[in-house]
This record gives sequence, structure tokens and C-alpha cells, in this order.
Amino acid sequence: MIKFTILLRKRADLSHEEFVQYHQTKHAPLFISIPAVQQYVRRYVQGHTLPLDLPGLPPPAYDGTTELWFNTPEDIGKVFTDAEYLRVIRPDEAKFLDLTGCGFLVLAENPVH
Repeated sequence: MIKFTILLRKRADLSHEEFVQYHQTKHAPLFISIPAVQQYVRRYVQGHTLPLDLPGLPPPAYDGTTELWFNTPEDIGKVFTDAEYLRVIRPDEAKFLDLTGCGFLVLAENPVH
């Protein structure tokens, strides 16, 4: 399994609560409605930062994550270059994300236990 982790940074004009609400209630249902997502994404998990001050650590650099699991690296491209994804999802991302501030990781998972 290949894990694609997107490091999310919210738009500056949104509160953390507005960002989380939009990501969970608007973006997620829209994303999973795309046939290419249904075909190639094996698992989809959202994570959102908690308002914690941890001693000795800087504040979080990101506001949340999207984790997507795929069977192959090629399947990632099949979703993110899909015509419907580009027409529907890409414009929606701009409604709640600072797209230039986001990052991503493509990982081969290595379960330890």
C-alpha cells in the first residue's frame, strides 16, 4: 500500500473551526463522490491540529492532514489528473486551503507491530 499524505494549511481568512468544518462537511463528501476516487482510493482519513501548547515544541506548521491510501503510485496520478477531479475538486480546495502553503509526502508504509 502506498500512503499519500497531504499537509494542509488553511486560508488565512478562515478560523481553525471554519477550516475544519468545511473540510469535514463540504470537501470530504465532494471528494468521495468522484468516480476516480471511489475506484482508486483505498482509505481516506482527515486529521486536524489540536490547540495545544507542548513544552519545548514549536506551534504546528500545518492545520491538518489528508491521508489517502492507494495500491500503486500510478493510482495517485489517476486520481489527481482525472478530468472530474480537476473540474470539481481543485476549485473547491481553493475555498479553504492555502494551496501554496500545503505540502505532501508519498510513503511506503512499514508497520512496526
